[in-house]
Amino acid sequence: MLQKEANAIQNLINYIDDDFVACVEAILESSGRVVITGIGKSAIVANKIVATLNSTGTPALFMHAADAIHGDLGMIQKNDFVICISKSGNTPEIKVLVPLLKRLGSKLIALVSNVESYLAEHADYVLNATIEEEACPNNLAPTTSTTVHMAMGDALAVCLLEARGFSSQDFAKYHPGGALGKQLYLTVADVIPKNLVPAVKEDALLTEIIVEISSKRLGATAVVDHSSQLLGIITDGDLRRMLLSGADIHQVKAIEIMTKNPKTISQDEFAIRALNRMKEFNITQLVAMDGDNIAGFIHIHDLMKEGIV
Repeated sequence: MLQKEANAIQNLINYIDDDFVACVEAILESSGRVVITGIGKSAIVANKIVATLNSTGTPALFMHAADAIHGDLGMIQKNDFVICISKSGNTPEIKVLVPLLKRLGSKLIALVSNVESYLAEHADYVLNATIEEEACPNNLAPTTSTTVHMAMGDALAVCLLEARGFSSQDFAKYHPGGALGKQLYLTVADVIPKNLVPAVKEDALLTEIIVEISSKRLGATAVVDHSSQLLGIITDGDLRRMLLSGADIHQVKAIEIMTKNPKTISQDEFAIRALNRMKEFNITQLVAMDGDNIAGFIHIHDLMKEGIV
């Protein structure tokens, strides 16, 4: 089943034709919205495509094909484009709806699997989503057809996105909530607990180091010189390794057990980049920097609390 649907999607590449290009260009030049309609499973696909278009900068509305002839046609404005989704393109509802849409003066886009259908013949643009057969053993249940219709809708949305120069910052405006939104706008400076900046001088003794790490609860402390410039980092792991080495715990100094050139990140970077950097080096915290100065630490637990991990 999955192979049949995969093959059908792959075959869609052959149907990206002049009509598809003209459709994209026409929507780009239009001041109207995209209204998408369908019935049955096609209505569900239509809702998904509407959501994708809206989230990527193309205003879109859903109109159920059955409700359209009972008042919902009133939502369509003169400059709107109407995408009608139908496998056969010949259902009774479609045959009633198409003449009404044409009278409104809206441009009609047919997303069909039958390019010789009533819908395709009367459309201004045809998005060809022809399939050989449904994945259903009886070749009846909408399976392959709904999959390719959705894929064609995605192709349309992404082409419009790229043509508009829609950036990740634009995307963030439409996705401010949840983990996805946070990945697109949350910075290191938003996450680091600014009142917790564990740091000891290079000549600090073990007791001071332990107190600093324990009190700030980040599992590490920065080591700085007397000008407060970053020299290194001491983690819980560094302390364990020092104890196993047999060093004199009464004489050892921070500079002797620190890790030099610690991994850092600018506080202006996105928090998701901090997570990726931690994964890259298999560590759990980074020193956040404000230029040459230490701004704080960002710990993987901070990112977990924000729902990014």
